[in-house]
Amino acid sequence: MTPTRSFWAGKRVFVTGNTGFKGSWLWLWLKHLGATPSGFALPPDTSPCLWGEIVTPDDDHVLADIRNADMLARRMAAFKPDIVLHLAAQPLVRRSYREPLLTFETNVIGTINVLEAARKTPSVRALVSVTTDKVYLNREWVWPYREDEPLGGADPYSASKACAEIATAAWRQSYLDAQGVRVATARAGNVIGGGDWSADRLLPDCIAALAKGEPIVIRNPRSTRPWQHVVEPLAGYLILAQRLFESATGDAGDVASAWNFGPDASDVQPVSVLADEIVRLWGAGAAWEHQSTGGPHEAGLLAVDASKAKARLDWRPRLSLAEALEWTVDWSKRHMNGAPAGELVVEQIARYEAKTPRLIDQKNA
Repeated sequence: MTPTRSFWAGKRVFVTGNTGFKGSWLWLWLKHLGATPSGFALPPDTSPCLWGEIVTPDDDHVLADIRNADMLARRMAAFKPDIVLHLAAQPLVRRSYREPLLTFETNVIGTINVLEAARKTPSVRALVSVTTDKVYLNREWVWPYREDEPLGGADPYSASKACAEIATAAWRQSYLDAQGVRVATARAGNVIGGGDWSADRLLPDCIAALAKGEPIVIRNPRSTRPWQHVVEPLAGYLILAQRLFESATGDAGDVASAWNFGPDASDVQPVSVLADEIVRLWGAGAAWEHQSTGGPHEAGLLAVDASKAKARLDWRPRLSLAEALEWTVDWSKRHMNGAPAGELVVEQIARYEAKTPRLIDQKNA
């Protein structure tokens, strides 16, 4: 299943976090599908930033904080959305150690503010709240986590997102189900792609170093993550939102629940494998080196099982890890050579839509 223009054309979609990396890609995809998005997000916190390169004067958005419950509720009610896609968050593990209160206020209270605004807006029929693969109680084992595994978090970021999951489930069961608003959470793996200039993320750090002709510094080369191109989970969010909306007049059943969107098992790889491949793709004397910079605890082993999404949403990955890295490096090089960011994003979205889903790892589907 692929997000379709026949469904999304004309849909009014309220997007939080639209100024971020994933939010910017999602914004352009919604416009590509003919939807009418309205954004609510903080100003971009990186320079350069993808949002600054793609936003147009006609785009309906406001720079604001989801902790401002009154403003959020007013904006959503005035826009009268059909669907809410909640991506706004404090998304960085290392920053969460430095600013735990901000992290919890944004990720927990901010999410509750979005849920409350949706509860007070009669037009809303579907809401997807994006969390993370790090919501699980990480036992550092080799098996991927399923949606019914215990939630937890050893760091403030992971714990705050686990709390957001619990809050979302409570609002769904206590209020929103009875109002006919179908609510789900989406747990995605580590995303990569062109236009990500965030701090303390592997691929942005790699591209930044290579662009300056410096070796890539890798903190934890043995750590594994469920790497995937940004279009993969975004496709999942859009498909999930569509299924929620279509079930709004009936029984949402297993749709209004939690969902993993992650790569096939063969693409859950250690950081060193990514570094080797990025160096190969970049060429021109690129290199990486291991340098422990200290810092707080970060999970070593992490993977999610997306069997549920494959079986019940007909979603599955379309890009291998090698392709995802190739697309990312190609985007970055072309952008450095003057290609407009928005055109590159829409081009890769169209390429993704045209690809046939991968059919490997059927034993895990």
